[in-house]
Amino acid sequence: MAWCSLRSIHVPTVDVGLLRTRSPLAAVGGVVAGSSFLRSSSRNGSPFACLSLSTSPGIKEAVATNKAPAALGPYSQAIKANNLLFVSGVLGLIPETGKFISDSVEDQTEQVLKNMGEILKASGADYSSVVKTTIMLADLKDFKKVNEIYAKYFPSPAPARSTYQVAALPLDAKIEIECIAALKA
Repeated sequence: MAWCSLRSIHVPTVDVGLLRTRSPLAAVGGVVAGSSFLRSSSRNGSPFACLSLSTSPGIKEAVATNKAPAALGPYSQAIKANNLLFVSGVLGLIPETGKFISDSVEDQTEQVLKNMGEILKASGADYSSVVKTTIMLADLKDFKKVNEIYAKYFPSPAPARSTYQVAALPLDAKIEIECIAALKA
C-alpha cells in the first residue's frame, strides 16, 4: 500500500479510478474527501491520489451561541469549514439551566431540534441547509415518536439520515442529534 505524507500525518493513498466509478466522495480514515481535494501521485506511475489538506489558519471557524446549550467538553457547538457546517451532537437541554426539558423522548427531541436551530441560525444556516443528520437514541422503540417530531423541522427534500440505538448518551439523554449543513458560498 502506498502512503502520502502530509506534515507528519501519514494517510493511505486512494485509487482515483475507484472514486470516479463508484462515488464522487470517498471516506479515508474518517475524512470525507471529494475528488477536488485529490491530486494525482506520479511516483512509481501508480494511478493513486493523495489527500491535499490545508493547514492554513482560518480554514475552520468555531460557532458558538448562548441560545443553545454550551459544549459539555473540549469541543465546539459547531465548526464551519469549506462551506460546510458540522454541528456537534445536540441534547435536549434548556440553554439557561443546563437541565433536560423533561424525561420524555418527545420533549427532548423537540428541545434538541430547537437547540440545533439556534446553532444553525448563529452559523447563517437553517433547517433547509441541512444535508445529513445522525440520530442517536437510547431506545430504538422511540423511533416513531422521534420521526413525527423530526418531520416538522426539515422541509422536502429531507436530509440524508442515519439512526442508531446506542448503549448510553451523555447525562443519560434519551436522544442526541448531530448534523452537517451546506453554507452559502
